[in-house]
Amino acid sequence: MDIITKYFPDLSEEKANKFAQLGALYEEWNNKINVISRKDFDHFYERHVLHSLAIAKFINFEPGTTILDVGTGGGFPGIPLAIFFPECRFHLVDSIGKKIKVVQAVAEALHLNNVTAEQVRVENHKPTYDFVVSRAVTAFPAFVNLCRSKIKNEQRNAISNGILYLKGGDFGDEIELLKKSISVTPLSDYFEEEFFETKKVIHLSL
Repeated sequence: MDIITKYFPDLSEEKANKFAQLGALYEEWNNKINVISRKDFDHFYERHVLHSLAIAKFINFEPGTTILDVGTGGGFPGIPLAIFFPECRFHLVDSIGKKIKVVQAVAEALHLNNVTAEQVRVENHKPTYDFVVSRAVTAFPAFVNLCRSKIKNEQRNAISNGILYLKGGDFGDEIELLKKSISVTPLSDYFEEEFFETKKVIHLSL
């Protein structure tokens, strides 16, 4: 938990308490349904919670913003972002039902009334949102094709509506055709830990 307050020292008591509860909640559920690798769980707050909150460093969502988390797995980045932005609405989707069960249980335990979750493939999901967020679930061009139709036209934030994609490694060839409407920000701009050296947040305006 210390790594969260290191980079977000001004958290309200309520937000800090909810972040503090995440570790035990996910440990309990992970013992029942493996949504986070056992080896990775030792770095839970760094590699899952803080990684998700990189989006909160990139953009301060305005109240009322709607966000779709695609391929959320156990609830990342959606759950940490929903704690951080309680006045925004988050809908978390995944094609695997047991992962959505974990998301719903965590959201209920933390009284996250701004979170809904659904087992559905994104191509079969019709509503539109201000932003789509995800931690790399497929090659970026394929992800864009799946999510392009999910973005609203009406703007409410300082950053234009579109996709916010957390991705690691070298993916220059993946974004070559999208250069005019894309920005890539290294997470090392925000966080000093070695884990973030190759991680980036991609913003694609749609």
